Amino acid sequence: MGNLQRYLVLVALSLCSLLGTPAAVHAAGYVETDLVVNQQVNNVPTLTDKNGIVHVAKFFDPNLVNPWGVGESATSPFWVSDNGAGVSSLYNTQGTPQSLVVAIPAPDDPLGTGGAPTGLVFNTAQAQGAFKIVGVNSNGATVSLPAVFLFAAEDGTILGWNPGVNPPNTPVASRGRHAIIAVDHSAIPDAANGAVYKGLAIATDSNGHTFLYATNFRAGTVDVYNAAFQQVTLPPNAFVDPHLPRGYAPFNVVPIGNRLFVTYAVQGAEKKDDVAGQSHGIVDTFDLAGNMLARFAQHGQLDSPWGVAQAPAGFGQFSGQILIGNFGNGHINAFDPATGEFLDKVRNPHGQAIVIDGLWTIMFGNGRNGGDQNKLYFTAGPNDESDGLFGSLAPAE
Repeated sequence: MGNLQRYLVLVALSLCSLLGTPAAVHAAGYVETDLVVNQQVNNVPTLTDKNGIVHVAKFFDPNLVNPWGVGESATSPFWVSDNGAGVSSLYNTQGTPQSLVVAIPAPDDPLGTGGAPTGLVFNTAQAQGAFKIVGVNSNGATVSLPAVFLFAAEDGTILGWNPGVNPPNTPVASRGRHAIIAVDHSAIPDAANGAVYKGLAIATDSNGHTFLYATNFRAGTVDVYNAAFQQVTLPPNAFVDPHLPRGYAPFNVVPIGNRLFVTYAVQGAEKKDDVAGQSHGIVDTFDLAGNMLARFAQHGQLDSPWGVAQAPAGFGQFSGQILIGNFGNGHINAFDPATGEFLDKVRNPHGQAIVIDGLWTIMFGNGRNGGDQNKLYFTAGPNDESDGLFGSLAPAE
């Protein structure tokens, strides 16, 4: 290589370093596939976000408004919390909307769709009889059965769904299509300061006890519930970061291995919504008892982080890394799972950072009806949470 060629290579490498764009890692990148949107243009599922990005999807579903949390069993389709529609909609691996749509009620209307669901999990302790919800069966008799799926909501409720448990006076046609409120903290400590649950996780400790972890954004706490939906009294230092800056509150909680990743965002004036912005974000790790393990990531590339996932071995450049999605700017950032070192943004084959307006969940499929195990699925509420997008990212071939 001549001196001029060496000089040009060094200049290119230096520019890549200054721009935060590693020189050799973008040859492949990741390809976005949009599966479902809530808008149509000339009968084609099409959505344009506020960044001017046009998303042409495979399917249209009007229920997909600000889709937030996603849950699935080892074999089920995706269950999605449609925060703006007050329902949970289901999609298979191809994105095909399923016939079951579950109503998420508000505290004062058990048969309605006034709830605002956020986090969503599959009840992994169903076989042990955990998290029973109470309602009536098809004959109108009182029944108590374990929830199959569990939801958290911004109105301070935690709900469960089981097809055999209905609210009283449920019409025949909608039986098996209603979630049941199991926890109502909408007015605790009072109506003006009720809980605002933004995220939900489920995990089982070494003693075989399964708990729900809900991020109460308004109170700035992680609320923990046992298998009977009783709130657990925690030690004073549980889920406490002593160096957390004033104004930050838990935004989401995600179990990965034996760690709980808790993301933090800046609270708005009413402590209901986040204040997005570059470097507005922190991620801590805790054990299942709430003991802080580490400050995993902070500020820098974070912008109201919510989604967290660990990539499998088949996810290309970022295989095995921790991925953190920003609700604020729609970027997905990769971090070393051991050190928390920032590695790079998830980029397209042209080396540009992928931007998903209003990004919420990021998760890998179950390998069955709920997605490919090597594809990263996402939900988003584009256009200030007024629309909906469900799609996937896969390594470019």
